[in-house]
Amino acid sequence: MEVYKFGGASVNSAAGVRNLAGILGTCRGKSVLVILSAIGKTTNALEGLLRDYLAEDRTSVNRRLSEIRELHHNITAELFPDPGHAVFPAVDQIFGWLSRELDKEPAGTYDECYDRLVSTGELISTAILHHYLNSSGFPNTLFPATQLIRTDSTFREAQVDWRKTQLAVQRHLFSFYQGGKARIGLTQGFIGSDPDGRTTTLGREGSDYSASILGYCMRVKSVTIWKDVPGVLNADPKWFEQPEKIDLLAFHEAVELAYYGATVLHPKTIKPLENANIQLVVKSFQRPEEPGTLVKSMDEWKIPVPLFIRKENQILLSVSPSDFSFIAEANLSYIFRILADHHIRVNLMQLSAISFSVCIDHDPVRVEPLLHELQKTFEVRYNEELTLFTIRHYNAAAVDRITSGRTVLVEQKTRNTIHLLVR
Repeated sequence: MEVYKFGGASVNSAAGVRNLAGILGTCRGKSVLVILSAIGKTTNALEGLLRDYLAEDRTSVNRRLSEIRELHHNITAELFPDPGHAVFPAVDQIFGWLSRELDKEPAGTYDECYDRLVSTGELISTAILHHYLNSSGFPNTLFPATQLIRTDSTFREAQVDWRKTQLAVQRHLFSFYQGGKARIGLTQGFIGSDPDGRTTTLGREGSDYSASILGYCMRVKSVTIWKDVPGVLNADPKWFEQPEKIDLLAFHEAVELAYYGATVLHPKTIKPLENANIQLVVKSFQRPEEPGTLVKSMDEWKIPVPLFIRKENQILLSVSPSDFSFIAEANLSYIFRILADHHIRVNLMQLSAISFSVCIDHDPVRVEPLLHELQKTFEVRYNEELTLFTIRHYNAAAVDRITSGRTVLVEQKTRNTIHLLVR
């Protein structure tokens, strides 16, 4: 029994869907649970659709919805030459629901609307893949993720209810995979449901976490995450020339990388796997025959090269008491409570006598209310459009590579890690 998670890049075309089926073809005789993300950049497109919907820009809503529908229709039509195939009404049903929702007045908070609408990307992709696998000799069963992963009601960043999730997995998946016969199950990544049955999401790029959750509950041998890179690299190839692949990675190092923002792994993915001693494999769907990166528990592990992590679109907030008194413990407690209330994750913090500075992701939906709240009590200054670099196992050459030609606003250094907030 293995868990395979495929991201949106793996199914951004009809050829990608066929390639995914080919990978499953190498697993004949083995039971697999497939977790799938939305196709290509659909999540980004749905986020834009949501913004236009909340702004009541009907023209843009119609345009974006038409573009999203056309993308999925073109892929579906290429995969299924018969226009009478059952996949077409299945996909149309999801788009029909989405269209009717967009005709209604917005209800609930931004985060609740986000989870209700943006999660449709995964519903569409799994509907297409479910029918394609069936038609290609890979009979499979589609399990709605809302039936499997149970969460609280923290929309856009839902917290897993592990007890209810374990019970749901036992109810729906254990019986499916019993009996010794090789079976293929399919479900959505990124999605769960709260106690009232409302759709929740696990945070951006949360499909990796979905694979980790279900792998943990099933106690599988391994979880494989299929990416458009050959494995875990020491830097993102989109901005770093000639990155090196890490063949073997310790769980504790993977936790650090994910926490600091390495995009190849979702921050919450690692810990459930480590706790259950489940190996994680990161492989390329473009070169599935290659070994990728193996992540597992190791008592001793030596890093071969420095590891670079970049987080763009950062904002540095500096908060000072309005009366220029010292920053005291009561101030810090109040500031952290405000950050928690607005669901703000702190990427870096620094304290001086009269100010407290934090580096956070610049999400306007959350940052603007945060600024308004802080400014009621404190003097607040901020710098925008910054980049946070983290180097694990750094050396002088690695630091020079990042700081050359850039202005460093904040530098923090420990034995193994250096953070550089730059403009």
